[in-house]
Amino acid sequence: MSSPAALATVTATLQHLLSDVATSVTTQSPGTARSGTGEQINIFLYSTYHNTAFSNSPMPGETRNGEHAHPPLPLILKYLITAYGANDDDISGQQLMGQAMSILHDHPLLNPADIDGITPDSNLQHQVERVRITPDILSLDDMSKLWSSFQSAEYRLSTGYEVSVVLIESTRPSRTPLPVLRRGTNDRGPVVIAGPSPSLSSLRFLNQKPSAELGDTVTLLGTQLSSDDTIVRFQHPQLNNPIDIRPEVNNSNTEMTLQLPAPADDAALGSQWPAGFYTLSLVTQRPGAPAWSSNSVAMPLSPNIQTINPITAPAGNVVLTIECLPQITAEQRVALLFNDRTITPDAIVTPADPTALTTLTFTIRDAVARPAAPYVLRLRVDGVDSIPVDFSGTTPQFIASQQVTIT
Repeated sequence: MSSPAALATVTATLQHLLSDVATSVTTQSPGTARSGTGEQINIFLYSTYHNTAFSNSPMPGETRNGEHAHPPLPLILKYLITAYGANDDDISGQQLMGQAMSILHDHPLLNPADIDGITPDSNLQHQVERVRITPDILSLDDMSKLWSSFQSAEYRLSTGYEVSVVLIESTRPSRTPLPVLRRGTNDRGPVVIAGPSPSLSSLRFLNQKPSAELGDTVTLLGTQLSSDDTIVRFQHPQLNNPIDIRPEVNNSNTEMTLQLPAPADDAALGSQWPAGFYTLSLVTQRPGAPAWSSNSVAMPLSPNIQTINPITAPAGNVVLTIECLPQITAEQRVALLFNDRTITPDAIVTPADPTALTTLTFTIRDAVARPAAPYVLRLRVDGVDSIPVDFSGTTPQFIASQQVTIT
């Protein structure tokens, strides 16, 4: 296939084909191409397009079965051919245009002999697909728009041509795996297990909360969930290794429950379960068979605001210090939602102690006094908000410890 120099090779080849038509054959923008008063043909590459027919597979012969190679960059080149007669005479220009179009008509395909030696190292003459030259009909509107972009150049007799396809070889390395010598343990081939696999459809959180919190019971909904050989796997972008939890017993075919660990049971839990979105899946392990996984669903785990200081402040610029759990890592995105305002943190301090809380500092500028209506705070970590609402009662209520009063 061709190198990136193939574009210049095509232009230079067209210039060589038309070299006998006029005294001067240029390859410039029509706005600056005209030089002198003699006969002149100008070849201008004004646009390139992708040829989608070659975009999804490598060229024949590039790979063998089982190998993977990246497809080439397939380009269609759009040219504008302009004729300038001697002393800008229209009759002379029309004669030049007729000769140029006749030559291109007689060369619908660029042969390797036409391309070889025009420019070095393009390899265009060696590509599998032949390079074709076809007329490109430009409407009056398209031609007018094209010439209006040439910095007030005076229109001259012009026509369009399309050259395709130029295949520029990808520089990314191909993958050539070794042949398979053994299929599985003892060359026994794939393991086939009869029966349907577990499948997840959604999650249900405690008291219809929008997300889970540490210590909550989470209900998994789906099909074929009653297997005793299944564990629940949690994966998070901030964790190097997944977390596996065994679900509770006596699950039904469509529901499975599990208990998230609570901070009261493990003081270092805040450093092990970062807030944010987890990928949750089921892993089934049966005796004598390899483990396999179900589909995945997303589980949001909310941060929890432990303390707010101060909880009452005068109007104006207010500096709030918040402690939260789980701990926040340096890579996580954090914001404070102060009613309907989004505040970025001034500082985030997460101690090395895995049992400590993360301390965040925020500055609320121009806070307006509302003594009768406290501001509700939510901490957003990686797109998941803390829950400032108590859902356990008949009617949901805002939690007083998650509010700040501005006097």
